[in-house]
Amino acid sequence: MQDLPHLYTVAAAAGPNGDIDVSSDGVETIVSGPPQEFGGPGGQWSPETLLVAAVADCFILSFRAIARASKLSWNALSCEVDGKLERSDGMLRFTEFAVRATLVAPEETTDERALRILEKADKSCLVTNSLSSTTRLEAVISRAS
Repeated sequence: MQDLPHLYTVAAAAGPNGDIDVSSDGVETIVSGPPQEFGGPGGQWSPETLLVAAVADCFILSFRAIARASKLSWNALSCEVDGKLERSDGMLRFTEFAVRATLVAPEETTDERALRILEKADKSCLVTNSLSSTTRLEAVISRAS
């Protein structure tokens, strides 16, 4: 890891109507717009889905790093996240992220150890640690066949 602080720069550009181009140096530009819930067309990334995607992505990257450092054997990890947006203290905000993680591990990996590392990944995700919302982990561990 590089020395801190790290700086991440993203740019967004749009006209009076239509899509928003979101870009950052060295990565592909993505197209964003308002979700259907806010009167948008849907069918594309929105600020809301990008935030929830960041939670899912960060959870998996955190798990991968912790599992590697802990020498945990595993085969696959999938993660689905629900971000709950509601009015709180007079403003719209995400109040909860429910992280449903399914880990596929070999027989020699104990459920207790795998669950402990999943929980550690949940607690160490820098994205959720940067948000005021709560995070709830629901973990399932299955065996590789």
